[in-house]
Amino acid sequence: MTEPPRPSDPAGPTGAGGGDHGAGGRRRAELRALLEILALCGLVITQPLLDVTGRSPDFFLFHGAGSADVLVLVALFALLPPVLLWAAGALTGLAGPAVRAWVQVGTVGGLTAALAVQVGKHLLPVRGVPLLLLALAVGVAGGYAYRRWRVPGQVLRVASIGTPVFVLLFVFASPSSAVVLPGQKPGAAADAGPDAAHPPVVMLVLDEFPLVSLLDSSGAIDATRYPNIARLAGESTWYRNSTAVSGWTPYALPAMLTGRYPSREQAPHYSQYPENLFTAFGADYDVRVRETISQLCPPSVCPEDRRETTRGGLPVLLRESATLLWEIVSPYDSDRDPETAYREETRREAGSPTGGRLTPTPTPAPDPTDPTFRWDRLDENQPARFTDFLAELRPADRPALHFLHLLMPHSPWNYLPSGVRYESGPGMRNDGDWWVSLAHQRHLAQVAYTDRLVGETLRTLEETGLYDDAVVVLTSDHGVSFTPGVQGRSLNAVRQSPAEVLWVPTFIKRPGQRTAAVDDRNWEHVDLLPTVAELAGVPVSWRTDGVSGLAAPRDRAEKYFHDQPGDRLEIPGPATFAEVTSGVGGPTLPDPPLPELVGRAVADLPVAQGGDGGAVTVTNRAEFARIDPDSGRLPALVYGTVAEQVPDGTLLAVAVNGRIGAVAPVVPPDPEGRRFAALLPDESLFSPGGNQLEIFAVADGPVLTRLATPPG
Repeated sequence: MTEPPRPSDPAGPTGAGGGDHGAGGRRRAELRALLEILALCGLVITQPLLDVTGRSPDFFLFHGAGSADVLVLVALFALLPPVLLWAAGALTGLAGPAVRAWVQVGTVGGLTAALAVQVGKHLLPVRGVPLLLLALAVGVAGGYAYRRWRVPGQVLRVASIGTPVFVLLFVFASPSSAVVLPGQKPGAAADAGPDAAHPPVVMLVLDEFPLVSLLDSSGAIDATRYPNIARLAGESTWYRNSTAVSGWTPYALPAMLTGRYPSREQAPHYSQYPENLFTAFGADYDVRVRETISQLCPPSVCPEDRRETTRGGLPVLLRESATLLWEIVSPYDSDRDPETAYREETRREAGSPTGGRLTPTPTPAPDPTDPTFRWDRLDENQPARFTDFLAELRPADRPALHFLHLLMPHSPWNYLPSGVRYESGPGMRNDGDWWVSLAHQRHLAQVAYTDRLVGETLRTLEETGLYDDAVVVLTSDHGVSFTPGVQGRSLNAVRQSPAEVLWVPTFIKRPGQRTAAVDDRNWEHVDLLPTVAELAGVPVSWRTDGVSGLAAPRDRAEKYFHDQPGDRLEIPGPATFAEVTSGVGGPTLPDPPLPELVGRAVADLPVAQGGDGGAVTVTNRAEFARIDPDSGRLPALVYGTVAEQVPDGTLLAVAVNGRIGAVAPVVPPDPEGRRFAALLPDESLFSPGGNQLEIFAVADGPVLTRLATPPG
């Protein structure tokens, strides 16, 4: 048996250099220690982070990261953790070789435990404390083996080559490599000058917007809730059987703008898709493009001085990466959708200028009756890119293509119909009947807000004289399911609820069109490019999978969908608008309980006296202490935890300033505790300054029992 290294051995715990003495021996020992830490950090930190971000180029594109930002971030992933851990350990060498040796053992054991957590999450069903205890046991065993024998240290030093390999694979072989090394592709042809055959084109591509969210019980656009989209439907061609070809924007959007089905995992970047809508239009049109999680317009068509400003850059990338790393090493599964971090900045947050631009002044909504929180006071709450998009909608000597991809009504759902914003807090779930029902309520409120943005677009087009002359396109890249058990856009959601995930709104108004038309052809979103190009008189020089909506429709009945590029799923025919209307009203979800109580004054209802009704801790209670009308924000989502005295299923009435705004159940406990949440969409409940918040348990009668609400 090999003799374990002596504590006084300058080589430290690796046991690899018992004969090394003096400064040279200590340097070699520290180099070995650094390589060992580098190997483990590569497996625990570098590889998982680069794997996730390498498969998600949209992460970098959305946050406005350039090549330098990405390379700095990769260098930090690969070098900062091991260097910091090694440096901290090396400093302990001042206390003597024995201390240094044991610190290295602890570092190796801790990193081994973190690696065991990740492996355990892939291989074992256990989570939380049991997984953590198991990982700690593995870490202790790993530290002992490292201290006892030479081989583990030797293996780790050889494995340190893995970190540069992970970096090289990310930079040169991952889908995100296009963002790091975009290369140069041919751009548009030379300017062709003004041509009356090329009408202005205005394209508004929304995101995560199922068609069913727009429909009333008869299968028509709900004109009461969504008057602006209903108006566009009445003056355009509605392709009612329009479906997405992918449920993930980095695949769906390029398919829409190239006319080709997704075939490879690649970045939504001009270097990967050199033939697209923007390069086709670049010769004849002034192309004004505002993208979010793509960069399909090349510099030759969209020069740098006309590109959008950064949306955070490196500081935001670091913050989001830290959140991602915590989710990776946590012994709990994360229920956070990474795309919920893709929230549109408001004009105020982005510091978007208004001087010299067309400042939007939307028409006030008929509700709420209280003018304090009205849409006309909150134009700064519009997404900054939408404000700038509106500013550019004006006639010009040269025909223009105005394109905006807007992450609306995409989650996170933080807008009321008026445009007032609210915060949802961390850890808001989207599973279980009530949580899904609440998510659907919030989604529909954001759909109504999106309708206002559409209305503002139509108003601006009318005021500038572009409306009659232009091709106007409104659509979405994909939908989303709110069916319990398959909510989201997973393959299960596609198979069990295709009407929610596949079918999307698609309205195309031709120049001069003022009457409604309905086209029930088997439209797939690869048809968008050839249709818009034909209406604009722009030739498409490459083969497309799509068919122009002006040509004869495709004769097959089934729908094609790609959960992964190159992996085609066929939705059996006849896949028609009947698939949507058969589920009109959206998914089957529990309605908000006791709607007859909402809006009633507490003073008009019996309130039980005495007794310990229990306590409810409202997490955002402090927001009710001072409401500022100029902030554009309201605590419209009330959420918190419930004491054990309040049974599961208890209905809670939430009252603001003496009037009930919502009723919500106490849901069964989850890892965050026993919780509740309720949406208060009626803005007239609130008043400037301090507001009184009360929570009541509701019994048959109904009889209210006031619950204590200590500070959150």
